[in-house]
Amino acid sequence: MPLHLGTSGWQYRDWRGVLYPSDVPQRRWLEEYARHFATVESNAAFYRLPEATTFADWRDRTPTDFVMAVKASRYLTHVKRLRDPQEPVRRLMAHAAHLGPRLGPVLLQLPPTLRADAALLDTCLGCFPTGTRVAVEPRHASWWTEEIRTVLERRGAALCWADRGSRPVTPLWRTTDWGYLRFHEGAAAPWPRYGRQALDAWVHRIAAAWPDRGDVYAYFNNDPGGAAVLDATRFARTATAVGRTVTRTPPAR
Repeated sequence: MPLHLGTSGWQYRDWRGVLYPSDVPQRRWLEEYARHFATVESNAAFYRLPEATTFADWRDRTPTDFVMAVKASRYLTHVKRLRDPQEPVRRLMAHAAHLGPRLGPVLLQLPPTLRADAALLDTCLGCFPTGTRVAVEPRHASWWTEEIRTVLERRGAALCWADRGSRPVTPLWRTTDWGYLRFHEGAAAPWPRYGRQALDAWVHRIAAAWPDRGDVYAYFNNDPGGAAVLDATRFARTATAVGRTVTRTPPAR
């Protein structure tokens, strides 16, 4: 039960020469990505829910050990703002179920203007099928209360630990027996890379919160210039050096 390490998305043209060889066509990038990483965070459903057949296609094009986290629809999080969640959650999960065993956690990234509402969050989390791993990424400071922490713990949902500018922008609460991290933008050069000190600090935070047998999902969202790929690779080396079990990453460059 390792540190599942990947990136937020895989369809980036400027990753040619970083992850994708020039002779691999874009239609084969998922297969190429899955050769190097064992997990990815898909943002497609956030903008427009893919057809069930698309999720099934992703399942069939990836190896049996591959895990895909799915970012929930902005209709649920940003338009409805967690209100009336039953139908959006049902529809998302009906489509995502076609990933079969490849389906990993579902991410609820909340809009930065949405203030804390424990009842709304509790109702929304209660709509997910039993056994679904849900991570919640609030972005308004009003969410950092014991009431919200209790809702997450009771529902078995993970607070998404988020980094921006090479520092945590969320409390480091462990609310369940698995973890979820997102790295949005580092403070090192060239932008938006992460420096060694920042990555070392995150490895030690993970090690302090979860034993090596606990599942922790970590995704780099700093995609410009292939920074996410390079930083994930460096992060894997750092984690391995302190005894963490890490899923596959590209060879060091």
